Amino acid sequence: MTLDLSRAVVGGELGERSLRGFLLGLPGVDAVGLEQRAAALATRSVKSASKRHALDTIVSLIDLTTLEGADTPGRVRSLAAKAVLPDPSDPTCPRVAAVCVYGDMVPYAIEALGGHHAGSGGSVRVAAVATAFPSGRASLNVKLADTTDAVAAGADEIDMVIDRGALLSGRYGEVFDEIVAVKEACVRPDGTSAHLKVILETGELATYDNVRRASWLAILAGADFIKTSTGKVSPAATLPVTLLMLEAVRDWHRLTGQAVGVKPAGGIRSSKDAVRYLVTVAETAGERWLDPQLFRFGASSLLNDVLLQRQRLATGHYSGADYVSID
Repeated sequence: MTLDLSRAVVGGELGERSLRGFLLGLPGVDAVGLEQRAAALATRSVKSASKRHALDTIVSLIDLTTLEGADTPGRVRSLAAKAVLPDPSDPTCPRVAAVCVYGDMVPYAIEALGGHHAGSGGSVRVAAVATAFPSGRASLNVKLADTTDAVAAGADEIDMVIDRGALLSGRYGEVFDEIVAVKEACVRPDGTSAHLKVILETGELATYDNVRRASWLAILAGADFIKTSTGKVSPAATLPVTLLMLEAVRDWHRLTGQAVGVKPAGGIRSSKDAVRYLVTVAETAGERWLDPQLFRFGASSLLNDVLLQRQRLATGHYSGADYVSID
């Protein structure tokens, strides 16, 4: 269905020529204007009565992540335990949206989550990075095998990386076809599918225009989410880039009625910064997007700061200085 919508939006078959014409025909990004809008949104305030709600919302939108070569089953089990009970001293704290691991760690994450796993009736999903993460430098057959293995292991979501070299070289059809193929590899034998998050690695795309084109290309190819970064490249997520991606999903929704999610990942470490993203989401795409189905934070250290702020609120030792833009 998505490809039918994409054909209608592009105005023809989804080949190299038509994709190039559509993407190069997108309006150029006013970099100064974009950064000014992001800066203005960052100054918006959240009223005092909403502080706890904002903090709980942030927790519920986090993909708790470990993506290190030294990951072990024990480390993944600890991560899953924290996902289910982020604050052992406060059982009212929401669970996170997902745990994100390498594909070979998926079975350990599912086992550790038990009945809290989305596949067993719970709310916590298991996301697996795939397609030669983080570089994306592998043959399509290897990338598809990587994806198929993770889906077969029980992953609820696949976080793939695009071929940035192909995109920067203007080979838009090649990038599009690869995303479509990975999307097809997300289909399970019963006909259901793992959700596909497409990582643009915006820190390597050099310009806002490239970010806009990559966002639209991923959406046209069927991404369920578009994601800023692997977290392995600097800069990772930034507010202007996330704003630009939110504008793309907003415009796609207006054209088609289909909602696509956004996931900023990497570099978001404080509650203060996370609230700025919440405001940007609500003001750009709409409050509907403040839901794990449509917005995530790719972060782990962020959770620690949010828990600290929740504890300070509970004990009355909260200072407004902890939260710029909240009064």
